[in-house]
Amino acid sequence: MPDLPTPQDATEAALFSECWDAVLAYADLCTSGSTAAAQLGREAFAHGIREARAAEAGPVRGAGRRPARLPRIPLLLTSVRTTAAAWEEDGQGHKLDPDLRLWLNSDKAARFTGPPLRRPLALRGLRDLQQADAELLWLAEVEALPLSLVARRLGLDPDTAAEELQQVRTLFRDRCHRNHLDTPMDAGCRSYARLLDAVTRSPAADTPGDLSRHLATCVECAEAAACLRLHGGGLPAALAGGVIGWGGLAYLERRRRAAEVRLGAGRAGTADRAADDPEDGTQKARVARNGLLVAAVLVSVLALGVSLMPFGGSGSGDEPGTRDDAGRQPVADPGPSLPSAPSLPPATSQPAGRSHDAAGEPDRPRSSESSDRHTEPQGTASPTERTTPAERAKPTCRVEYDLVNQWPDGFQATVSVTSTAALDSWRVSWSFRDGQQVGQMWDASVSQDGSRVTATAADYNKSVPAGGDLAFGFISSWRGKNSPPYDFTLNGRACAKSG
Repeated sequence: MPDLPTPQDATEAALFSECWDAVLAYADLCTSGSTAAAQLGREAFAHGIREARAAEAGPVRGAGRRPARLPRIPLLLTSVRTTAAAWEEDGQGHKLDPDLRLWLNSDKAARFTGPPLRRPLALRGLRDLQQADAELLWLAEVEALPLSLVARRLGLDPDTAAEELQQVRTLFRDRCHRNHLDTPMDAGCRSYARLLDAVTRSPAADTPGDLSRHLATCVECAEAAACLRLHGGGLPAALAGGVIGWGGLAYLERRRRAAEVRLGAGRAGTADRAADDPEDGTQKARVARNGLLVAAVLVSVLALGVSLMPFGGSGSGDEPGTRDDAGRQPVADPGPSLPSAPSLPPATSQPAGRSHDAAGEPDRPRSSESSDRHTEPQGTASPTERTTPAERAKPTCRVEYDLVNQWPDGFQATVSVTSTAALDSWRVSWSFRDGQQVGQMWDASVSQDGSRVTATAADYNKSVPAGGDLAFGFISSWRGKNSPPYDFTLNGRACAKSG
């Protein structure tokens, strides 16, 4: 299984993170399991990046013209499709989705690799656009990113981005119309070509009955109609289906859901705001500071109240304030989380010789084994990860951490855990020593609280048999030092580390 290529600079590293997320989303559709999806995604990603770099470093054609090629994300997605076709030819088709295998052995797949004039119209039209125009069209229409965010990523003026996108749509339509006329077609299709152009230009124009019947039976003309009709909201589907091929519409739906999750769909004012928006960051910092002040006052008041109560405390063994796991489930495909606020120091109003937790209960005696674990940074352990010393004394799992690749400000790693017990779901947690921040994760959902990272099972890999393995990977940032993580737990129980 090949490693992901090393980014050449910081700009390419940021692109890698976004592109890998798209590649893995499509690879998961194309395969029959998470392990095969990761393998297909890695092979396709490595092949696509090499192809993109070779095209960028290649000679420029006469009069300063660049060779026609796809933008980075659709180029990598087509690499997934071609890699899947290579698997089918090499006898690895059992790893692929059965419907994809049928498609790969049909005439529909042959259109994407056959004569250029017979290939899908959307694919040809997108290749004919300038690189910046093609990027704008794909990110806004298929990846479903807000236009303000797309403008910032591409260095466009947000005030004129909508007008520029409309111009690119019109340009794409003109390229598709020209390519449609250049396509070899029979006399019947040729007779409808100009009528199709006229009907799709106006949103108020009615489709004649004979043309409608022809579009219901002719695949090429129906594709042309979808690319030429800019109104009605069908352009994203035409692009996804024409460029990606099999699974294009399913990929389109996944990217829309992922964009809604990342950008906070349903919350007023967040749909068009980027994660690094200065106003948003200032507001978060203000909320964090106010929260710390309120927490400090509450801890001091509770500590003072408990110090005046009769000694002995409550007889209940439950810890107040412990949150249920359901309140901490991460959303799918999140971006990098903000560092958590530092832990509050003990309140100065507590009596000497006694300490209290955040809820005002006296601390229980700690065993020597529990004390040894407090060499980690304070405030990193999640309340749901607390276990008894007896549970930690007998590890029920073994973890293997593999640093796959590393570059100046980022790295790629995989985690594999072997469980001695059968699992209906799983949650793997660990701590970083050097401030590493996880940006992307596959085969699991990620959440991070300070130095503590938690990976939660995806819907398709929750079940693990006794003695079975679970695995996932991630891309993270680092600065200065990149020490291996420590204190791995599986569903709150300590894991022994291999090696």
